[in-house]
Amino acid sequence: MVRELSIQTRGAGLHEFTALVEQCVREAVVREGLCTVFVRHTSCSLTIQESADPSARRDLEAWLGRLVREGDPLYTHTAEGPDDMPSHIKAALTDVSLSIPVIDGRLALGTWQGIYLWEHRQRPHRRSVVVHVGA
Repeated sequence: MVRELSIQTRGAGLHEFTALVEQCVREAVVREGLCTVFVRHTSCSLTIQESADPSARRDLEAWLGRLVREGDPLYTHTAEGPDDMPSHIKAALTDVSLSIPVIDGRLALGTWQGIYLWEHRQRPHRRSVVVHVGA
């Protein structure tokens, strides 16, 4: 089963969409297999991260923002604004696809794990995510 999800972001930061992927797994009716999640963009990424305490997400966002700063005078790819090249670097440092085992018809995520789209651009965007569930 392959499904394309549309994820609306509010701008930069981690946006959880675990429930949408879980729904895809239920619809696929696969007892044991693999769920692959892939984002079709170069300025955002995917991650599995802490889903209980929002401070973990804030700390991750702040850390990546310190690591890759906007406005570096060495950037030449700036046509779409000061967050353009930093967003590409952040996406290159993180993941654009995830592989999650399916066991007994459910994602094999840990208790506190959630699936997130990590928007690296400052403005809101509609992002396309492909989910494949197979045995």
